[in-house]
Amino acid sequence: MKPKDASGKGANAKSNRTSSGRDNPPGLRKPKPDSRGTRSSASKLESAGKPGQPNPRNEQRKTQPKVRNAAQAASSLSKFRKDKQTQPARHEHAEEVKVGDRLIITIKRLGINGEGVGYYRRKAVFIEGAIPGEVIKAVVTKVEERFIQAKIGEIEKRSPYRIDAPCPVFGICGGCQIQHMSYEGQLKAKEDLVREAFSRYSGLENIRMKPMLGMDHPWDYRNKAQLQLGMRQEGVIAGLYAAGSHELIDITGCPIQHPEVNRAVDKVRNVLQELQIPVYQERSNKGLVRSIVVRLGFQSKQLQVTLVAAKDRLPNEAELVKHIRLALPEATSIALNANPRNTSLIFGDHTRILWGSDTIEESLGDLDFTLSPRAFFQLNPLQTVKLYESVRAAAALTGRETVVDAYCGTGTIGLWLAPNAAEVRGIETIAEAVQDAKANAERNGRSNATFHTGRAEDLLPRWVKSGFSPDIIIADPPRTGLDEVFLETVLRTKPKRFVYVSCNPSTLAKDCKVLADGGYSVEWVQPVDMFPQTSHVECCVLLVRES
Repeated sequence: MKPKDASGKGANAKSNRTSSGRDNPPGLRKPKPDSRGTRSSASKLESAGKPGQPNPRNEQRKTQPKVRNAAQAASSLSKFRKDKQTQPARHEHAEEVKVGDRLIITIKRLGINGEGVGYYRRKAVFIEGAIPGEVIKAVVTKVEERFIQAKIGEIEKRSPYRIDAPCPVFGICGGCQIQHMSYEGQLKAKEDLVREAFSRYSGLENIRMKPMLGMDHPWDYRNKAQLQLGMRQEGVIAGLYAAGSHELIDITGCPIQHPEVNRAVDKVRNVLQELQIPVYQERSNKGLVRSIVVRLGFQSKQLQVTLVAAKDRLPNEAELVKHIRLALPEATSIALNANPRNTSLIFGDHTRILWGSDTIEESLGDLDFTLSPRAFFQLNPLQTVKLYESVRAAAALTGRETVVDAYCGTGTIGLWLAPNAAEVRGIETIAEAVQDAKANAERNGRSNATFHTGRAEDLLPRWVKSGFSPDIIIADPPRTGLDEVFLETVLRTKPKRFVYVSCNPSTLAKDCKVLADGGYSVEWVQPVDMFPQTSHVECCVLLVRES
């Protein structure tokens, strides 16, 4: 059932309700005024990680004093337990919130996972599907010490950015989080999310935030689909698992996938059903084909089809290839990847080409790439160019600078900058990615770019000791942010510029705080909407070493 929109009730009815809840319907509460504000509890919440996953280690540090030996530990623990028994519970009061209670919540901002975030008595309230600016009559579904989870009961005040999501499985498949917001509203909410992260985690004032780089057409942008297979009464389905579950949601015509990718997935699924090739069943550990992976070269128009199976052989492979080629005459490559392990990872270690080319071709700007079935490549090529151009602007190369591309992956950022640099050195821990980077450098004639397997915190000090000191360091780490030792290495290396590419505003802001304390100033932040309709936002940040 969709939430009701009660926005037409008028402001007077709402303003007559008192903080005691006396004039509210039974069980409906509004937060009492709190002069202490909401910042501190929300800050603690965000630092705890995902909603529902507070860090027990942090809680232990807060409540138990440090001790030096076993005897002191026992004495301290005994005192801690005794104090707990004699002190009243922290939430023993008449207005304690319980599951099922109804609260009136004003949504202040968008959370990192796309949920609406409001506050009740200094405690953050997460409401999936709520939009900043809305007033929600929420039903409490979970109560923790530092936050509350709730669902929408009614929408008392509706956001002007709320729309009907065009996808029939929005809110079920878990792939998109904010399709119910207009694109204008999405961009605004993501900008606010980045601002909030810097305000909350860095304490840096007057950050220069550039306008979000969005898309003219925020649909059909993904060049690759990875869909799990399953069986229903109607036949083979391909889709994604619902958020937090193992229920497979059938997806047909995903609106953020390129239409040619959607078409290819449907054709291959139909072939598997027609030939009655067994689909892998996770619970029984029976069957063969686990996933369909389709990738399209936006520039080359080449199509790569990969079947992921529990074994390295399929029955009637020649017949399978024949049917796929008839259904998809535009296919360039058909491959089989074997993944026999019970794992959440899509690919196994071994891939075999059943027909066609080993790779497909794709280009970004003036760079050409060859992509094997397992090779990493950005999912939104149009926005990737905007992101990399932001990195180029931040680096401000004149042709004389030395550059280190840490966390370089397959080398795309380093290769993008190489024509304007004296030398580029890329560092990556995954050897296979380094081999791809070297091949990409050779293919594109970037002779001044070299790529090395290892950790930046190990390689950088050696290079500096041997006389190589980078003018610019670029880092594009995973969502967990920069390694602590790597940050220390950067501060010791003292590059003139540090360019930080991040997919997580929270860890970005925390790391920028460390760099700022170490002598760098944040010159600007450029947010880029790499994945419209989702809560994800990418940022490019320029930090300059102060004199």
